[in-house]
Amino acid sequence: MKYQGRYPIFDLSKVGTYPLKTRKNKVEVDGFLDPAALRAEAQRRATGPWFRNGASGGGADQSAGIDELARRIAECRRAGAPVMVMSGAHCIKNGEIALVVDLIERGIVTCYSTNVAGSIHAFELALTGASSESVRDALPAGQFGMAFETGAYLNETIRLGHELGLGYGEAMGRLYCDAPFRRLVLDRALAGSADSSEYFKPYDGFQYAASCVFAAAYKKGIPACVHGSLGTDIIDQHPGFDGEAKGATSGADFLLFTQEVCRMTGGGVVLNIGSAVMGPEVLLKAVSMAANTGHRPSGLWTGDFDVRPFSFDDEVRDESQHYYYLRDQKSIATRIPKVFGGNGFYFQGLHADTLPPLYQAVWREMGLT
Repeated sequence: MKYQGRYPIFDLSKVGTYPLKTRKNKVEVDGFLDPAALRAEAQRRATGPWFRNGASGGGADQSAGIDELARRIAECRRAGAPVMVMSGAHCIKNGEIALVVDLIERGIVTCYSTNVAGSIHAFELALTGASSESVRDALPAGQFGMAFETGAYLNETIRLGHELGLGYGEAMGRLYCDAPFRRLVLDRALAGSADSSEYFKPYDGFQYAASCVFAAAYKKGIPACVHGSLGTDIIDQHPGFDGEAKGATSGADFLLFTQEVCRMTGGGVVLNIGSAVMGPEVLLKAVSMAANTGHRPSGLWTGDFDVRPFSFDDEVRDESQHYYYLRDQKSIATRIPKVFGGNGFYFQGLHADTLPPLYQAVWREMGLT
């Protein structure tokens, strides 16, 4: 859209970028969790506090809630019911996403969703094996978020996805898995670049695509959904930013996500890994839309994984208290499963401590080898 209003507007064409290979990163794929090694270990046990339906789990075994949720996941998959995973970006850049990738490849996770930051970290890791710049160091020089490849390739992927009528996540999957699509993205993004000799040009594929949750979902044929907003992501800072394309492709993903929720009339599980606002709000709208159209979820179980202490009280509902505004604890761990006849769990702790025990327990309950 060409702005024709009466106010001064920022000119994105004046923004300068730099080659991604010149940037220092804080994380690398070498530090990802290794699912195979984890499967060979003795069963890890969770040690942090956990809650079921807002009440403290307690008991001698702190992993009891993890085990209960894993059994439900196995029951749902044997019955053909969905198991959906939502996450923020941190579990992608910190390497715990490797466990989700493995569960997708084995047909246990049937839908994945994240925010745009998640797609950014997944892209950089798939391209270079590293991600996560130092905001503190880059911001004073106006360099934060200004790596050329991240902005140019992702924005062009979104734009092409929009032209083809795709969702954001499916376009991302095609970037990694569809050579003609990838070539067109790169050709268009590099057109007009004065000197592109320093840029990564993955025409032959992404070296670290095996680490990418979007590639795994695309190959498995399941939805990977990206829930975006405008002005919140580093790709919005680049000359190639197209708000119409970003909004349209993300909007399609919201409807794809909601369609998956409609499959939960006979049960299902939703896991929320570190998304405090976006994921919970998307799920809240999706379950309402499903129920409104005759697809009321039944026996919906949830698992919420975050580091904050649990403090929501659905009986008191005191809007003057800070905990009322913690959307994951309110919606994911308490209200949604209560309304739809399931159980809601909250597991407090670092994802590195809570997700491996769940992964191992799911493998055990599914009888995988």
